[in-house]
Amino acid sequence: MTTPWQRVPTDLAAAMRPRLPSTVPAIADAVAAANPAFAETAKDKFNRDLRTAVQVALERFLDLAGTDEPALPPRIREVFVALGAAEARENRGPELLLGALRMAARLLLRAASQSLAESRPVTVDEIIDLSDATSAFVDELASACTDGLARQLREQAGEGDRRRRRVADLLLRGGAPADVAREAVTAIGWPGLDRVVPVLLPPDQARDARFRFAADGVVAERAHDAVLLLRSGPRAALAEALEGRDAVIGPALPWTEVPEAVRLAERATELIAPGPGRGRGLVFVEDHFAALALRGEPGALTALSSRRLAALDGLRPAQREQLLITLESWLRHWGSRTAVAAELYVHPQTVSYRLNRLRDLLGPDLDDPAARFELQLVLSQRPPTPKPSGS
Repeated sequence: MTTPWQRVPTDLAAAMRPRLPSTVPAIADAVAAANPAFAETAKDKFNRDLRTAVQVALERFLDLAGTDEPALPPRIREVFVALGAAEARENRGPELLLGALRMAARLLLRAASQSLAESRPVTVDEIIDLSDATSAFVDELASACTDGLARQLREQAGEGDRRRRRVADLLLRGGAPADVAREAVTAIGWPGLDRVVPVLLPPDQARDARFRFAADGVVAERAHDAVLLLRSGPRAALAEALEGRDAVIGPALPWTEVPEAVRLAERATELIAPGPGRGRGLVFVEDHFAALALRGEPGALTALSSRRLAALDGLRPAQREQLLITLESWLRHWGSRTAVAAELYVHPQTVSYRLNRLRDLLGPDLDDPAARFELQLVLSQRPPTPKPSGS
């Protein structure tokens, strides 16, 4: 089989080799100047690597003139495979590198034509043969570069998957030291560790979830489902992101409590059966804390208490306790201020003052039947405390 460089004049090497000391840096500098993004790479190393690649390519092209040899033997091909891999490590795609190779091809053709023309007359056919040969040769270089880029991207993807699996394992197993967990999540691009939301998905949705939530989540595949761990976000945003899926969305708990959050999601899965002919759709575990608590799930009661009483967290302990005792009595007596005052041995106006303060803190929850039930459930499970005397 005839190669394009088999038609290249055999005297090209003798004509061009003396010009290599000036041709190599000229091509390297022109390529670098035409691609400003290359300047972001460490300058000394980049210049050295680029000149090495140009030197190797030009010498190989001259060796090929008049032969039917393969374009790139393994040792030379690896130079350009490494060049493509370096581009991937700089987080650059193939476009920049291929553009640089196209420019190098034009400069190689010009340098080869000028070298021959200085030694003897050059025919049109020889210029055409040179053009075909340089294009085919640079195509081989491009193939090696893109192979290296693809290899590096696969390696990086594999390393990224390994890091994500480690994060999922650390969070799901629990008990990881804080510095170990923070180092692990930093390695996958999370800005830090705060609250985490577990989402239980059917196993056939694991691959799509891994792709769709690559930046914000990690996925662990289990025997009967997949667990997607997301950094905490607003409920509306979670609902939008997971729309159209059968997903059980666990409570957003501190990262140290991920195993408990997953357990609550599992219990909610058992509690809520799929509808006939369809899946569960989106299920938020926080909507079922009360049912889980009534079934003896202490984690659900703790999470429900944190959710319903969070507005009181900023109060002084004695003030908070006073308001909680008043609220519990008020709920138990169906809103009768007189009964609350009698039970707590305080003036009715004191009850009114405390209830106004509770309305400021809890807002419409005091008028919502479901919220009132959950408040009563939480308060009824509190350890008994001595009743305060007076206001």
